[in-house]
Amino acid sequence: MAELVRVEPIALIPTPAGCAVFLGDGHKAIVFYIDNAIGASINTAMAGQTPPRPLTHDLFLTTLQGFGARVSRAVIVAIEEDIYYARLILEAENEIMEKKIVELDARPSDCIALCVRTASPIYVVAEVWAELEDMSPVLEELRRKKEEGGE
Repeated sequence: MAELVRVEPIALIPTPAGCAVFLGDGHKAIVFYIDNAIGASINTAMAGQTPPRPLTHDLFLTTLQGFGARVSRAVIVAIEEDIYYARLILEAENEIMEKKIVELDARPSDCIALCVRTASPIYVVAEVWAELEDMSPVLEELRRKKEEGGE
């Protein structure tokens, strides 16, 4: 089994083309870009807000629960040509089957949206994490500009 680094979303910042997601482990931060709608879904969950109607990620979780499954964790497993790849790990157990673990190919953005809703951990394969540039200085600069009243 590959060594993993546990991360969490530390900032979601709107951009002209979507939303920048910063994931960090307390020492380093990485960034990738996602669709605005998924960024809004993640922000809603992180803020503890409940939309008046279920969003797609809420519907998926309700469906999982209906089948006796839950989100166990998400793992970002690779990056190729600036595209991140992740695996969503589910655990299912119900009256018609013994415990089953299912691993699904998934976009990291969807994994984050599901994990923040369920307080499930998010990991990055350590080898991938080591290859990625630390974007903490960029995040700090963006935060500094925001505090100063700029964009």
